[in-house]
Amino acid sequence: MFSRVKGIGLFGIDSYMIEIEADVSGGLPAFDIVGLPDATVKESRDRIRAAIKNCGFKFPVGRITVNLAPADRKKEGSLYDLPVLLAILKASGQFKAEVENSVVLGEVALDGMVRSVNGVLAITITAKENGIENIFVPKGNMAEAAVVEGINVYGVESVKEVIEHFTGENSLTPEKRTDISALENISVPDFSDVKGQIAAKKALEVAAAGGHNILLIGPPGAGKSMLAKRLPSILPEMTFDESIETTKIHSIAGALPKEMPFVTARPFRSPHHTVSVAGIAGGGSTPKPGEISLAHNGVLFLDELPEYKRDVMEALRQPLEDGKVTISRVAGTLTYPSSIMLVAAMNPCPCGYFGHPTRECTCSQNAAHKYLGRISGPMLDRLDLHVEVPPVDYAALNSNAKEETSAEIRERVNKARKMQVERYKGTGITCNARLTPSMLKKYCVMTEDASKYLALSFERLGMSARAYDRILKVARTVADLSGSETIEKEHIFSAISFRSLDRKYWGM
Repeated sequence: MFSRVKGIGLFGIDSYMIEIEADVSGGLPAFDIVGLPDATVKESRDRIRAAIKNCGFKFPVGRITVNLAPADRKKEGSLYDLPVLLAILKASGQFKAEVENSVVLGEVALDGMVRSVNGVLAITITAKENGIENIFVPKGNMAEAAVVEGINVYGVESVKEVIEHFTGENSLTPEKRTDISALENISVPDFSDVKGQIAAKKALEVAAAGGHNILLIGPPGAGKSMLAKRLPSILPEMTFDESIETTKIHSIAGALPKEMPFVTARPFRSPHHTVSVAGIAGGGSTPKPGEISLAHNGVLFLDELPEYKRDVMEALRQPLEDGKVTISRVAGTLTYPSSIMLVAAMNPCPCGYFGHPTRECTCSQNAAHKYLGRISGPMLDRLDLHVEVPPVDYAALNSNAKEETSAEIRERVNKARKMQVERYKGTGITCNARLTPSMLKKYCVMTEDASKYLALSFERLGMSARAYDRILKVARTVADLSGSETIEKEHIFSAISFRSLDRKYWGM
């Protein structure tokens, strides 16, 4: 006998409809799964055989062929276990209910229980877009799937529950839509904890207001990491579309916590400096998202930047420019979004005390040159703001003066971002950092004084064309924070001052 059950396959952050076809015929006993299955899918044969027996059914004796169509796209993961099991039961005549308007997915345990899988949000969205009325997902993925409106989501714990629902013995109730507003946001440290560092806080405010990349340079213990970890607390709240896109990436990567089925806070990713190129950009035989995509719509923090391998840093260059990372493998080419704010921190030399007001640097000039030389010019160019974080003196640390809170800073950031959203409405651009070169003249209008000052600075400082573009974007953000539609001379001055450290350190 022949049967057909609908399923959904995953490829990157995209998913697509598939048909699980099963045929049980006479002949020598055999169980084959075709349609470009990976090792995980092939191994499901033993799980399915045991689960069928342990659920009280008979495993068919004969030749069993299961086809995952379309057969020219690679299938990976354990999410096909449950639909393959149902297709075999239907083909053997042990399960006769109609499942035409439903999609089922989940990993099957040997005892017939259903385990969670990755990528459920993307799958549920695809099911809804293809007119599917019902989707049956593992209980552990239920809240994630229930974010999507317009489709009935059923959370199941066992094969028996699914079969009894379709046969009418014990009907399941669709889950209520997940209330996103009720989800607790992850607690983020507050800027009020940081003593002093007024200039660095202002630079981070500018970076947050325009979505700019930033480099923090200073001696050990000055507070670079402390400042970077507080950056998400002043970023604008995520829109629903941003949350959906970010959740899809985390779900596919298996990085979605059980207690947080939907990403509502901007991601903050801080990979160790031993991370590989595949770890940062994504990779694998069927490429999974890397750290740069997991930080999409949030912050990627690279502490001790010169300690990262050169090829890892260079792998960031194109994604920072394009807002996406493309990975090519034999299985196909995948593109993951990577619209991030890059925050990098580093010491000015190997010992960390070059330029320190009270401690002497013990590095030779050659050692300091070599250390700084690990950061290439093109990489440095892509960091819009270069900010010095000096050591904090005792008086500032011991002061009882009240520091500005993240909420106060965020209020100014939100105001500037609203100006940008209004200004770029209909262009697909949401912040100044994403402006294309062709848009600069239209949206970065300068006064005559500002234009002259920038022209003079360009010649004297020997700026690259990319540095010129980025100074204009930062100046646009500084102007937005001051409520000005026109870029004044002082806004250009501020933007250039945020890029002066490359001459202090890399011009040694």
